[in-house]
Amino acid sequence: MLAVKVPKREAERVRRQLLELGVLAEGYAVKREGEFILFPVTKPVEGFELVEAEFERLERRPHSYREVVGVPKELRPLLPSSFDIVGDIAIIELPGELMPHGRAIGEAILKVHRNIKAVFAKGSKVEGEYRVRELVHLAGEKRTETVHRENGIRLKLDVAKVYYTPRLATERMRVFEKTRAGEVVFDMFSGVGPYSILLAKKAKLVFACDINPWAVRYLEENIRLNRADNVVPILGDVRRVAGKIKADRVIMNLPRFADRFLREAMMSVRPGGVIHYYGFGPEEDPFSEHGAKIKAAARELGLSVEFLDSRKVRPYAPRQVNIAIDFRVL
Repeated sequence: MLAVKVPKREAERVRRQLLELGVLAEGYAVKREGEFILFPVTKPVEGFELVEAEFERLERRPHSYREVVGVPKELRPLLPSSFDIVGDIAIIELPGELMPHGRAIGEAILKVHRNIKAVFAKGSKVEGEYRVRELVHLAGEKRTETVHRENGIRLKLDVAKVYYTPRLATERMRVFEKTRAGEVVFDMFSGVGPYSILLAKKAKLVFACDINPWAVRYLEENIRLNRADNVVPILGDVRRVAGKIKADRVIMNLPRFADRFLREAMMSVRPGGVIHYYGFGPEEDPFSEHGAKIKAAARELGLSVEFLDSRKVRPYAPRQVNIAIDFRVL
């Protein structure tokens, strides 16, 4: 194979030059011969010493599991382009036609993503009081407990026993940046603590409530894991806590049912405090209905609200989006 031979001291400069000229052969390892470096090239290059040499081919790592998975050609268009990664566990949503090929898909994910140790398919929608879903094991280790890292914190959880989505990491950081030092925060539906543990870095005190005993058990572990001693875990129905806590900031991350708890949230926030409300809405007009419900709940309590921000957080379902509304209670 044709090669350019240069002294070691000039190797990096020459490599960049060959790249700019578009003649550096891809997929081969450079070769060292004493004090010289040999670069494989696709054609002769003027101004350099040219030699013949043999080069070792580099194994190209695939960028996606779809490049290596073995499924019938007619099913390939159905392969999801993305999946959730929680710690070292991958959770993928497969259409029914692909479920018989679940093991092959799981093995392909493990092959491409070396940091993933277990792969599961979503076996049901998020449902029930504890907001969990059935998971179907596809490949790798048969465990559902892991430690997930995001925004500088660690979260231990069991993906089969608690609700958690990594897709809200950016939203959680947005709320963190709005939180002021010394605030009291009430996380009404805390889960394992992704908001609570993060906000504890700024807040004076964080009250974190959840009805799922597994979520609170992991929340307690995460308090220890992150040394977040200013987080107070509360197991139980948030309606029993409402009004007993007076917070500067309230988190309502229960998008399917948050509107049912607006009264409780407003009873728990101090005058001038901020509520972060989440919901689902139609793509064409996702905010109007939720805004009306927020105003109605405030009127019932003799309060008023000031809307601070409304934003689409992420797509949720066909023609449905997950939205966030920040408002101040006056």
